[in-house]
Amino acid sequence: MSEFQELVDQHYQPLYRFAYSMAKSPDRAADLVQQTFCIWAQKGHQLKDRSKAKTWLFTTLYREHLSHARRSTRFPESDIEDMDYQLSTEELDTSRGLDGKRAVELLQRLDETFRAPLALFFLQQHSYKEIAAILDVPMGTVMSRISRGKEQLRSKMRLDADSKIINMENQGKAKING
Repeated sequence: MSEFQELVDQHYQPLYRFAYSMAKSPDRAADLVQQTFCIWAQKGHQLKDRSKAKTWLFTTLYREHLSHARRSTRFPESDIEDMDYQLSTEELDTSRGLDGKRAVELLQRLDETFRAPLALFFLQQHSYKEIAAILDVPMGTVMSRISRGKEQLRSKMRLDADSKIINMENQGKAKING
């Protein structure tokens, strides 16, 4: 097996999960991972210390995501099929509480500044040092962003739970009055 294939096999899933947490779309996440490996194929030989390949891949993926986010802000794109999805209403699952999928959805509502470090820390189990290298920020900044991000996530979880309770109460009143 080639070195490139081993690298893909070893890092594809964690990179995809990180990309999905950032991009909020399975297709966009797959594109980000593919682009990351394309860049590795072009420039990976420049990395002298192969033990840093994982950090290099995550950093490259993150930078590609930021680059795409900047482009899409300046030049937004919309598919008609996506617009139909955006217009549909989301049904709340009131019988099950907050599960992992819902937590990830709430994580995706956080500002990019906090979402990236939280996703790398909780979803990818990177150390503060690795996250600092991936995001190219000081470790203290990573620690601060994770702390603030967790607080924002807790707040969104509380608001989400409160809104579910209010919706249930309103549905109950509508049935009684209906």
